Parts: sequence; structure tokens; C-alpha cells
Amino acid sequence: MNLKEKFTELLDKIGFAESDIQKNWLNLEKAYSNKSRHYHNLTHIEAMIESYETYFDKLQFPNEILFSIFYHDYIYSSRKKDNELKSAEFALSVLPENAKLDKKLVFDAICATQHHQQNIVKDINWLIDFDLKVLAWDWEAYKVYFEQIRKEYRIYPDFLYKPGRAQALNHFLKNDFIFQTDEFRNLYEEKARKNIEAEILLLM
Repeated sequence: MNLKEKFTELLDKIGFAESDIQKNWLNLEKAYSNKSRHYHNLTHIEAMIESYETYFDKLQFPNEILFSIFYHDYIYSSRKKDNELKSAEFALSVLPENAKLDKKLVFDAICATQHHQQNIVKDINWLIDFDLKVLAWDWEAYKVYFEQIRKEYRIYPDFLYKPGRAQALNHFLKNDFIFQTDEFRNLYEEKARKNIEAEILLLM
């Protein structure tokens, strides 16, 4: 099933009118296809949905998590620090009044993708891990990822970007764990730490 079909099926299930589904898909596609998006685009959404489908049976609120995946980077600017909050607010703004969805969970889930910290809601921890799985990709793919991030921050010269990126990466290393679920820790923690350490060396 492609992204549009997945999106259409979800919005139909949670109570959107057919005309609104089409309109919201076009808006979503336009937002994630902006030429400034080299990583935070529809390919990133597809990768997260692949993880979502793999671990679907672990989720208590699959519709809320899928809706959050679609909208968690809807608003994205390398100049701003409130992208997640604005994306969460936007996601709630498009929901019909009688939507069959826990709006607070959606809001909290999207906001949680800013700091990627352990959450008391287990489903939110799954969302965080789906978002961070890129950190454990094979090195060549991981290299493509951080090169794409650099392009998204191209307005910043190296003397600003490099220490900022290194600080963000070190934040992950200082935490007891990068990933929030036992499954992801067992599979990906070691690989993610090695990738991050290797990238930090390149930034020095």
C-alpha cells in the first residue's frame, strides 16, 4: 500500500469526509515535498511507517501513532526551534470535531519527537524509536542521512553548524539509552552509538 492509500484509509477510519481527505493529502504531500527538505520528507515518513507496520501488534493506539507519523514533521524549518509544537498544533487543527482519535495523545506524541525522551505512554516510546531508527542504519546509508541534514541546515556556515550538530549528537550519547523500547535497544543501540561517535569525529 502506498503512502496516499495508507493516509486515505486512516483518515476515512477516523471520521474525515472524503473531500477533506483529498485536500489534506495534497497539503501533506506539498509540505513534505518542499525543495528545502532533503531528509525530513516523504521518504522519512515511509521509513517510519515501515517500522510502524513491523511493530503494529505492540501498539495500543495504532491510529493515533500513524496519524502522528504523518504529521510529526509537517512544519519544518531549520531556522525554528518549535517545529514539533507547531506540527502538533497543526495536526489537531485538521481533525474533525468528532474524530475517532485521542487528540491529547496525538499532540503529546508529536511533541515528544523533539527531545526523544522516555515517555510514560508506551506507544509514544515506539514513535520516538521509529523516528530515530535512522541512527542505526548501515554506515553508508547513515552518511547519506547526515549529509541530507547538512543540506537542510545549509544557511549556517560550518563554524556554526558543526558545533551545533556535535552538541545535538552528544546529547544522545549522554543519555543512558538512545532508544526507548527494549526491542530497539537490543537491535540498534550499539550500532547507533558507533554511527554517532563516527559522525562526531568527522565534525571536529
